[in-house]
Amino acid sequence: MCGIAAVYSPQEDIHTECACSAAEEMLDRLAHRGPDDRGTRTVGGHTWLGHRRLSIVDLDGGHQPLGGTSDDDWSLVCNGEIYNHQALRDELPATAFGSSSDSAAALAVLRTEGPEGLHRLRGMWALCAATPGGRFVAARDAIGIKPLYWARTGTAVHFASELRAFTPEVRPGAEIFPPGHRWSPDEGLRRFAEPVPAHGRAVDWSGIPQEVAEKATFEAVADSVRRHLMADVEVGVFLSGGLDSGVVAAVAAETYARQGCRLKTFAVGTEGSPDLLAARETAAYLGTEHHEALLDAGAAGKVLDDVVACVESFDASLIRSAVPNWFLSELASQHVKVVLTGEGADELFAGYGYYHERHVAPDALDAELRRTVGALHGLNLQRCDRVTMAHGLEARVPFLDHDVVAHAMSLPAHMKLLEEDGMEKGHLRRAFTGRLPHHLLWRRKEQFGTGSGAEGLLSPLWDTRITDEEFTAAAAREDVPELRSKEELGYYRTFRKALPGVRPEAVLTRFATG
Repeated sequence: MCGIAAVYSPQEDIHTECACSAAEEMLDRLAHRGPDDRGTRTVGGHTWLGHRRLSIVDLDGGHQPLGGTSDDDWSLVCNGEIYNHQALRDELPATAFGSSSDSAAALAVLRTEGPEGLHRLRGMWALCAATPGGRFVAARDAIGIKPLYWARTGTAVHFASELRAFTPEVRPGAEIFPPGHRWSPDEGLRRFAEPVPAHGRAVDWSGIPQEVAEKATFEAVADSVRRHLMADVEVGVFLSGGLDSGVVAAVAAETYARQGCRLKTFAVGTEGSPDLLAARETAAYLGTEHHEALLDAGAAGKVLDDVVACVESFDASLIRSAVPNWFLSELASQHVKVVLTGEGADELFAGYGYYHERHVAPDALDAELRRTVGALHGLNLQRCDRVTMAHGLEARVPFLDHDVVAHAMSLPAHMKLLEEDGMEKGHLRRAFTGRLPHHLLWRRKEQFGTGSGAEGLLSPLWDTRITDEEFTAAAAREDVPELRSKEELGYYRTFRKALPGVRPEAVLTRFATG
């Protein structure tokens, strides 16, 4: 896990003092993403690459940029984790890797197959790579678990893991780099992967007993959790008290117990909040070493500006859930370097109420699930990445593993409809029968900002901070994006102060409601 920055110039002027100084400043603004190491390289006359590292795998040998061992070799910076790097080592020449780092698998693919081979990488990643001869490629994983932005100016193309990295003169050109795409100067922008893998549409489940499908779901999710425990450091779990994180914690705790270790779990909420109590009970059942962070109005109010600047969004729902995650990440970073979370399960198994209110027909539900999986990179995944990395912590999302997404989206939509009593995600709950106490396994879903108590702390603040007249005037301005509440106006003002010049419409995804 890390932060990356890169600059590609069509003219051979990357060596100029001005260009190098601006690039170095970009990387310095990402120091929080990689406190363990820093590396830069000028590649030929066209490209500068920069990397900040949080050491997770190959602690001693993972310095980046990687490669660059000959006059025509690729140099690479990569943010994230390549989970199939061991499998790729069995398939590609050993000499193509250069280190035992998982990111070396991306370098090996480029060395042996070029950018056309990037579809082989499984995991969460974003990368930039170049050769001295002027070749360049930037790419991002299929779902966009790891962030990447780019800004095309008249003289260069700039890339960075966060918007804050861009200099003020570059920010007006900043855009989201689209997931599942690669860009090179000669070929332009090309898609190489879809959020939902093609084979996730092809499985025929007709006539197969429900219990068989549920067992397949258990195996897919459990296998992913085990693979996401890959690290040379200890891995913990964010435990919200809900189904998704409980499922992840159950598999991780069992895996750690077999190794003679005890899993660490982390929860946050106001005193007595439903999520905090349920997480505490889940942790006791699983026998984890459990840690809690308590929310209060004073502390939440003090960090709001920092949270908005960190998340780089003003969507009220997103910020509301980011605040408890801020304190959760702060707590977890004192104990581990990596955490697993339950992100993505709601989008795969139809966990949100609106799915069933607005998309009743199975085909309509399936289409909406596919749409929201594709939009995750700008919503929950953005919040998850930014808040954890602000504290030097890596978050991993087992439900969004390539194989889990392919399996879940191959299931017919009727398996994801509400139960007779209105309970959501019945298929996933039955798949994990016996792994959690029945009343926790079948606990009704609450939004994280609600169940943790954050909504009750944050939303009322804005009635005292912003008048009705202020909100009406601001919402009527043509140069201001749609603002749906006083709360969102407050966050928008902080966003504007933190990122002047950035165009919201080019860099933000919004929830349907605020």
